[in-house]
Amino acid sequence: MKFKIITKYVSCIAIAAMSASCGSSGDSDTLTNNDTSSVISTEETEKAEKVFSSIPSPIETTTLLQQAGAKYNANYLNPIDNVSKYSSITAKALNLGVYGSDLSFTSIFSQTQESMLYLRCTNTLATSLGISGAFDETTTSRIEANLENKDSLLAIISDSYWNSDTYLRENGQAGVSALIVAGGWIEGLYIATQIANSTKNEVIIKRIGEQKLSLDNLITLLHSYKKDNTGITDISNRLDELKTIYDGIFVAPPETTVSTDTAKSVTTVGNNSPIKLTPEQLKQITNKVAQIRNNVIH
Repeated sequence: MKFKIITKYVSCIAIAAMSASCGSSGDSDTLTNNDTSSVISTEETEKAEKVFSSIPSPIETTTLLQQAGAKYNANYLNPIDNVSKYSSITAKALNLGVYGSDLSFTSIFSQTQESMLYLRCTNTLATSLGISGAFDETTTSRIEANLENKDSLLAIISDSYWNSDTYLRENGQAGVSALIVAGGWIEGLYIATQIANSTKNEVIIKRIGEQKLSLDNLITLLHSYKKDNTGITDISNRLDELKTIYDGIFVAPPETTVSTDTAKSVTTVGNNSPIKLTPEQLKQITNKVAQIRNNVIH
């Protein structure tokens, strides 16, 4: 089972855009209709969309962290004051994903005040990227009205995410969407490693190891859009370095499990491939993802 680390991925980013109108960010780097995201072949597009749908989400990730006994710690999050630093489209997209993950984290742990602050950060970046047109005018008020209702809040965030992704793709900005996904995934893994370092929780450590497949999928997605774009190429190269560590993780042969429900006379057969993550590999992953994440947020 994959570790669905922090929203379907950055669902939270979705929230980002809810109240502003579409516009141009005016940044120096571009991921628009003139970028490779709009000229790749239909086959490549379909492949990218398939990979995109397989990458874990921030909401699902934070939920698993909470279920594993993780505690809320604001020090794990990207400071809200950093939002004013991001001027390029690449930085805005990556950190929209980061703040989306942070928003998921605060929401899962019912940190109402912090959730509002991170919601503003996502709004700011999404508006600057010109993708707020993907949301209904009532989305913001719905989120604010449901801050005390975790289930409803997460449902709204998830719906908003899909609207955001659809808008980006239909407007020739699939590369931007890929960067947002990358930012959310990186932040989710960063938070997980920080929690694992402080708690030594075996369930969380196991989930970190299970990100091996998710990382492969994420890199494949980025490679689909990196032609002629230094922003995507840079983050892709950094993730390749993390992949080198993950490639050294031992994956045990599939184990077949059989369970029988005598009352229903039903027998279930399943397969499991345990991932063996050593303390040294965990340390290497922790250090590398912290390095990548710090480069993204600063």
